[in-house]
This record gives sequence, C-alpha cells and structure tokens, in this order.
Amino acid sequence: MDRLLLMHSFVTVAQVGSFSGAAKRLGSSGSLVSRHVAELERQVGVRLVNRTARSVSLTEPGRRYAEFAARILEEIDSMDAGVARLHDRAEGTLSIICPKWIGSLDLGDAIAAFSAAHPKIQVRFELGGMSDRTYDFLDSGFDVAFHTRDLRDSSVRLKKIASLPFVLCASKEYLDRSGPLTDPNGIAHHDCLVHVNDPVWRLGHGHNSTLHKIRNIAFSSNSYLALQKAAVHGRGLALLPQRSAYDDLVGGALEVLLPELPVPDRPLFAIYGPGQATPRKISVFLDFLGGWFSQNPIPDIRRRSPDPAARP
Repeated sequence: MDRLLLMHSFVTVAQVGSFSGAAKRLGSSGSLVSRHVAELERQVGVRLVNRTARSVSLTEPGRRYAEFAARILEEIDSMDAGVARLHDRAEGTLSIICPKWIGSLDLGDAIAAFSAAHPKIQVRFELGGMSDRTYDFLDSGFDVAFHTRDLRDSSVRLKKIASLPFVLCASKEYLDRSGPLTDPNGIAHHDCLVHVNDPVWRLGHGHNSTLHKIRNIAFSSNSYLALQKAAVHGRGLALLPQRSAYDDLVGGALEVLLPELPVPDRPLFAIYGPGQATPRKISVFLDFLGGWFSQNPIPDIRRRSPDPAARP
C-alpha cells in the first residue's frame, strides 16, 4: 500500500486523536483509517498508537514518527505547489534545439527578442545535433525543437510558427557562363548546389508543380549558408531559403530563376512534449514567435528578378 497514503492517515489520526475524527476529516471511514495505521505499523516495524475503547494515543516512537511524517508531507505539499506555480508562470529554463540552417535564419533574432521580453526565462538555444527520431529532443532535455516537416507522431505536439519561402537562384556570373535557365527541365543540364537533406527540388504549385531529382551535383553541403556562398561565387544553381539569401538577391549577387514557377514555401513547426496542459513558458514562447514572424515579414522578391531574356 502507498506509504504516503498511510503516513497521511497516521498524521491525521495524531492531529485529531481518534480514528473516527480522522476519517471525517479525510472523507473516509474509521475502519479504513485504522487499517492504514496498522499497515504503517507493520511496514515500520513498531507500534505507533495505543488503542483503547475510548481513545487513541501515540506511543513514544509514534510521536517521533508523526513529527517526521508531518514534515515530509508538508515538504511534498510545498514542492507540489512550487512546481505548479512554475508550470503556470513564464519563468525557469527553456531549452530549444533546431537544425543549423533554421537557426542561421532570423529565428535567432526572434528567440533573442523573446529572451529580452521575458527576462525570468533562461533560454538555452542549441543548433544542430538533432536525431531523425522526432521525440529524441525530449530525452535530451529540450523543451522545444524546430522542424520543417509535418510530423505525425503521437509522442509530440506540433504548432506552425511561420512559412519559410525558398527561391531557386544563381549568380549572373554563372548564368553568363552556362546560359540562362528558361525551363524547369533545363535544371538537368546545369551544375547544381544541393543540400544533402534536400536532393529533390519542387517547383510550382498544384497542377503546375514539378519534381526534379538532382543528379548533376557540383557542390553539396548540410549548410544552406555554404550553398549560398558557393552560388554567389558562380558555382551553379541553388535552392535557398529566401530569408538567408535576401541580401544577396536584393544586392544583385544572386538572381531569381523561373519566377513564374516559385518554389513552394515550407512550414516552420515547433514541436514540444505531449500532455493536456502546456507549461506556461512554452505557450508564451510559441505565441511570441508566431507574433514575431507576423510582425517581421520578409518582402517576397521572387518576382522581382530580371527576365533572363532581357539580360545583355
């Protein structure tokens, strides 16, 4: 039988001085309370109470054990209350992990802004080192992980935070050397810069959507930033997050290709642990990030690139 339940019944008997009075306070029966005390005596190995027809009194070991049990139960109640307050307040440590390429976007800016807005939350933000198993971040001590895949896993919960626009692009230097890309099928004839986890490129939406498994890989990396640098240096075509490539696109170091067939956006998902009640620090964090991305949109420049036919 549960030791804490037995201790609770015994302490109540010690405070009230009778089985019937303790039973009334506990909303139980006198016989059940008496059995609880008897079982506790059996587990402890000593007699804790003196029973008579009219009263119940504590033995010397009983008085000492009652003080001990009352202190233990009080500490447990105090800890329970403290944990409940921590759950309901936006404070404590919040551990976050995400793939390096996501963290290298302005997600880092959003998380820094969150930390400044909520100084009672100590943020731990790590990039990389994520397992393919979606729930491993919990086993590693993280509260929230970020993905761009729609995860169907009952062991975690998921919330969409933002949409990440991608863009197919290349440098003017490369296009001048290798010729323009005027048709999606022409990708097969160009050098391509490929993320190791993204070997198939999708262009367009709906019925106009086409998939292209990249075979002519001139440069590959697990970092979109590395691919972007290679693209700027004229190494080939690259499929990049627009948030990362924005400055190079605006400044002319890179040009958008096939703007009439834009690359579909990818969702940015936050995943976190199961359970009916989400800790306050996590719900506040997710709400903040959703608002931050809504308030800090990046202009869509995928249709502002020069027409390849107009290039001198």
